[in-house]
Amino acid sequence: MSISEPLKSSEHEPTWEVAHLFPAQGHWTETEFFELHSNRMVELADGTLEILPMPTWLHQLMVKFLVRSVEAAVCDRGTVLDAPLPIRLFPKTIREPDVMYFAPGSEPQDPRGYPTKVDLAMEVVSEGAEARRRDYEDKRIDYARAGVAEYWIVDPDDKKITVLVLQDDSYQTHGEFKVGEAASGLLISGLSVDVCEIMKLGDDKTS
Repeated sequence: MSISEPLKSSEHEPTWEVAHLFPAQGHWTETEFFELHSNRMVELADGTLEILPMPTWLHQLMVKFLVRSVEAAVCDRGTVLDAPLPIRLFPKTIREPDVMYFAPGSEPQDPRGYPTKVDLAMEVVSEGAEARRRDYEDKRIDYARAGVAEYWIVDPDDKKITVLVLQDDSYQTHGEFKVGEAASGLLISGLSVDVCEIMKLGDDKTS
């Protein structure tokens, strides 16, 4: 096949022609990322697209629970939002925390744009080894590098909440809170999440 000949896809194979319309992994720019139209959750990590699992019912219930908890603690001192909202952490890396808190002054200057700073990020761990690695390892590195003051990992499988606080350039574990305990951090005074209450959202209502 000559270079000028179009690639041919057989039935049931991926649409390779479409793939060639986009940059190779590792070469995506922020502009190309934002121009991508997709009905999937997508993040950009060091120029590489990461396709995220679609949120489940439980995932969204937990996100809603967390948003309400943070909002109750901060009152009007800052802004609490949930995904989808791309955060430009640093060049070629864009993450979308499940729950995010912006202290006063951290909001983007242009409300029609995207933020580049977030003070608290929360992730509800999705099912699967890849999702767990992303939340526990990759995002821990990315959020620390971006200077996110506090990172909470809410794990429905292990029924625990890990709270990480930034010290110098890396996270230190402030606490691993399990059922029977209330998770708290250092950034937001009064923020407390009852681990039992949020994990009860995963109880089988049909049994």
